[in-house]
Amino acid sequence: MRRRELLSAAVGGAALAGLYGCDARRGVEHITGGFNGIDVTRGHALRDAIDALAATRPRAATGGIPSPARTVRTRVVIAGGGIAGLAAARALRQAGVDDFVLLELEDSAGGNSRAGSVGGIACPLGAHYLPLPSDSAHEVADLLEELGLRKRVAGRWVYDERTLCHSPQERLYFNGTWQDGLLPVLDVDERTLAQYRGFAAKVDALTAQGRFTIPVFRSANVDAHRALDAVSLASWLAAEGLDDAHLRWYLDYCCRDDYGAGLTRVSAWAGIHYFASRHGFHAPGADAEEREGLLTWPEGNGWLAQRLAAPLTTGAEGRLRTGCSVLAINEERHGVTVDALHHASNTVLRWQADRCIVALPVFIAARVVRDPPALLQQAAARLRYAPWMVANVHIDAPLADRPPGAAPSWDNVIYDARPDSSRKSGAIAEGLGYVDARHQSLDPRPGPSVLTYYQALGDRPDGRRQLLEQPWTFWRDEVLSALAAPHPDLIQRAQRIEITRYGHAMAIPLPGTLAAGTAMLPELRAGRLHFAHADWSGYSIFEEAFTRGHLAGLASVAA
Repeated sequence: MRRRELLSAAVGGAALAGLYGCDARRGVEHITGGFNGIDVTRGHALRDAIDALAATRPRAATGGIPSPARTVRTRVVIAGGGIAGLAAARALRQAGVDDFVLLELEDSAGGNSRAGSVGGIACPLGAHYLPLPSDSAHEVADLLEELGLRKRVAGRWVYDERTLCHSPQERLYFNGTWQDGLLPVLDVDERTLAQYRGFAAKVDALTAQGRFTIPVFRSANVDAHRALDAVSLASWLAAEGLDDAHLRWYLDYCCRDDYGAGLTRVSAWAGIHYFASRHGFHAPGADAEEREGLLTWPEGNGWLAQRLAAPLTTGAEGRLRTGCSVLAINEERHGVTVDALHHASNTVLRWQADRCIVALPVFIAARVVRDPPALLQQAAARLRYAPWMVANVHIDAPLADRPPGAAPSWDNVIYDARPDSSRKSGAIAEGLGYVDARHQSLDPRPGPSVLTYYQALGDRPDGRRQLLEQPWTFWRDEVLSALAAPHPDLIQRAQRIEITRYGHAMAIPLPGTLAAGTAMLPELRAGRLHFAHADWSGYSIFEEAFTRGHLAGLASVAA
């Protein structure tokens, strides 16, 4: 499919409707929508608010930050309310520390794991599942036990069946029909199957040379891993003679799905880690154990974020302060001061604390930490981020598949035959498919639902600019075009489309991620500052963020 070429030829809703085979009289005019979830203008408050406030309020003696309207004393400040910050708050509470405050930019905590609703139906605004944790992610396993999602029965771990992803789990629109699973297998030739087997054998061999784990810092730090870290996955595949188009599409999809960019940018270590740290890679027909399940909810990982935030009182005097942009973090002789802009009152508040857990993305932390330590400066200079677009599409009835094939699944992906090199040269990166918010419902009756469509823009040269400048209708048209072939009735069924934008959704594990060193360190600390964010691991998944936040919380108490 050449979606962008089709869209460029379309002028107005009637043309779109004609392209998609729907009722041309209806077009797209009935589909309401807009941006939601993330206030991108507030996200730039650090850059813009200082000048705006300085015009009406006296400046502080240093740093250009307006003088605080009020100063509050607390033991620990947590800067950043994503999963790492929420995990740090939980660790403090478990250690008996209630004297802390968590500052969050947005109106709700959760970072990339926030949830929303469209048409009264809960849906994710970002991350939408959690793999069953391995023994190396015992902090995450403890959380799941605390939440009642896992328990020991007759010597085995048993998970709440309501939260395990229901079957069928995933399907791929490939060669004009839906097939089970995401690895292209429908009518592929023997050479493709041989390359699948070859890649599986290499994953097994590399796993035998050194353990791959989640979280990363518990992995083996061996020469084989460091060699993979030095090159891109695309380069490594070429060197290994793995050039099959279907295999490369699948590996490119996996990289974009977890890392926000494709195999020409992601390191070979990260590409292998995707499989070796979890369920491995199994070629069709191979004797293999059943793939482990995953946990999901209609609102995605927002379910977890909401429960982590629930024990934190909110409001003017609560421990969770939303709508606060951290402007400056200063480590002083006897403590730390943190200045933050409270957006609702348009005032700067100051907290004085013994310790500060900096649970901010690294590029933000480097801007707000005064006299940043070398490890922070070096990480900020090295890291590159993938923009993401997430679209929640409210449909008034289930979509009709054309033609028939594998049954509707939780995860639904559309194969795009363009080689990854075309994206590198500037073509528009394709989407990652969609998940169905109703899939976990126990109600068998068909009804309205929300489809959450994902598009990683890490390979689009101007992706961040487009994300910020294009109207929501631009992204509406991309979604409708991407899903036109398998779902020709989408325009008719869609009632509302809400777009969530992440300008810096996740750090991309480029070649050199391991060589930088921070990914293999369980604790990152400089004086009274404790750093905790998935960025330090090199990529953004729940387990990495949660573990780093938990350990930072414990370290701030023990210090």
